[in-house]
Parts: sequence; structure tokens; C-alpha cells
Amino acid sequence: MTDASPEPTALSRVGGGERRPRIAVTMGDPAGIGPEVVLKAVAESEVLEACAPVIVGDAQLLAHTARTLHLRCGYPIARRGEPLPASPDAPVIYHLDNIGASVDPGVESGAAGRAAAEYIEAAVELCAAGSVDAISTAPINKRALFLGGYSFPGHTEFLAHLTGSTECAMAFVASNLRVVLISTHVPLADAIRMVEKDRIVRVVRLTERELKRWGIARPRIAVAALNPHGAEGGLFGVEESAEIMPAVEACRAEGLEVSGPHSADTVFLRASRGEFDAVVSCYHDQAMIPVKCLSFGEAVNVTLGLPFIRTSVDHGTAFDIAGRGVAEHSSMVAAIKLAAHLARADESGSLVMNAE
Repeated sequence: MTDASPEPTALSRVGGGERRPRIAVTMGDPAGIGPEVVLKAVAESEVLEACAPVIVGDAQLLAHTARTLHLRCGYPIARRGEPLPASPDAPVIYHLDNIGASVDPGVESGAAGRAAAEYIEAAVELCAAGSVDAISTAPINKRALFLGGYSFPGHTEFLAHLTGSTECAMAFVASNLRVVLISTHVPLADAIRMVEKDRIVRVVRLTERELKRWGIARPRIAVAALNPHGAEGGLFGVEESAEIMPAVEACRAEGLEVSGPHSADTVFLRASRGEFDAVVSCYHDQAMIPVKCLSFGEAVNVTLGLPFIRTSVDHGTAFDIAGRGVAEHSSMVAAIKLAAHLARADESGSLVMNAE
């Protein structure tokens, strides 16, 4: 890693008042909507009130995007490896100079994928140096990442690799619902095979530990069933009795407040109404359907198990609308605000009930 000089504190003060967390906001794939939604989000007063944003990306491309789409920019710039300027009243750009302004919006490329990966690496460096308190990421393109020489299916796996974190999980916060995934971007046939006792136990333990880190003193965790109606006593499958129930019993024996398997057609609704603090979901789409139905465009992706807080948007690079100025930035706003909120909770231990 390139050395990034740590600052006296990564928390900025406004006029001697309340300290704001400093949040690294990666630009995402330069050919996608990441540069646009990041510039839009960091200009919002609610974001600036919540934190001091540090945009990790290419200053030339950001300036070009701002000129083309009539967005605010012109922020102070620090190059990679330099200390961040003390400028709490405006965002700061942490410039990598790795793509320039010549990117074609909406065109998938290895150069853009490599640049996006380097923004993530730089943000992790800033966290490791104590220069920022958390990371919030704009979307990347998995194929572009692969073309750029990075063989990771997404942010979660890449961040786990960069930090040496052996136990990580993808989670989503959507309004009053929190969902944690047992598996992420794998074929459904593989995801079903991954519904196994030991893996479920690890995810439940991680969920409990991370929710405590967020300030929830005794997390109530529900585990969703894999099969319809929880398999109806074995009529529709055996995973519930063979894997999920033994995992729940093992966790309860450790003192965790966990229950299940709960039928997936009702457990997410029950959790959103306050019965549970989080639901452990058996596979990607089982989790994402309720999340996106409840809060499409405003849900936040959170990686559990990292040595720092990391949040992200709930959408992709949207190459079809990149460069047109029509991208909705509400999820980016929500992701940055949640990162700031959780960074405060992680430091103070204050109670966190939702994204607001």
C-alpha cells in the first residue's frame, strides 16, 4: 500500500462544534453513473451536514463530468499519498490520475474496471492510515473489473481480500429492514448447496457481532427458510431440518437470540414491522426482492466483517444512462449518510435503529 499520512483525527469539526466523520466516497466505474451520482450526492446539504466527503477518483474526469452535466465541482484536491487538506466546509477530491477525461460513458472496458479497482484500493489505504472513518462506494461493473485484471465478483470479496478479512457477509439496510446474505453472486444451484449448518452459524455470529457494533445491544436475528412454507415438515425439502434448524439451535446454545427457519414469504415483512433486527437470507434474490420492493433506489449495501464501515448503493453502473445527467442519486446519498451514522455509532456505541 502507498503510505497516506494520517491526520491528527479523521473527524472534522465545523466551527468548533460537533465532529463529522470523514467518509471516503469511491467514484465507481468511470464509464458508469458513479461520477455523476457522487458529484450530485456530495453537493447535498444533508450529506455535508452528516460528514466530510472525500471523493476517491480522477479529478479530471470529475471536472469533465461536472462541466458536461452542469454539476458542482472545483473542490480541493490531494494526490494519492498526500495528506488530505483540512477543508471541512467542502468535499475533497483524492486524485489518482488513472483514467483522465477521455472515458466513453456507457462503454465497458478493462481500463475503466482497473481504475475503479484502484479507487477501492486507495480508499482502503486511507482507512488503514486513519485519514477517513468509513468508505462509501459507487457502483462497479463486474466484467470491467475482470477485464482490468481483478478476478473478484464484487466489492465484498475484493474488500475482504484487501483487508485479509476471513469472515465477511453482504448485508442491506432498507427502511426498517436489515438483511444479511448467506451467499452472494453465485448460481442458484450453488447457493442452495451453501445453505449448510456451519456457514449459517458463521453468518449468524457475524451478524450478531456487527449489529452490536452498530449499537444494538441484543440483536434479534431471524433465519429465513429455503423452501416454500419452511418445507412443511419435510414435504418440500430437507434443508430446513438438516441444516437450518441445527444451526439455529447451535447459535441459541451460545446465547444468541436467533430463531427460524421462518417462511420466507412472511419473515421480511415481520422484520420490517420490528419483530426482528435482521433476517439472514439463504440466497441473493431471496434477500434482494423484499429489499428493492421496500426501498428501491434508497437501500444501502453494507459489508459486515471488515475492520471499518463500508456502505454502497443498491444499484449498478447503469451504462444505458451514463453521461446523460438523469441518474438518480438518492441511494448514494443514503449510503454516505449511513456510513457517517455507523461511523459515529462505532465510535460512541450509540443506538442505531435505521438509516436515518
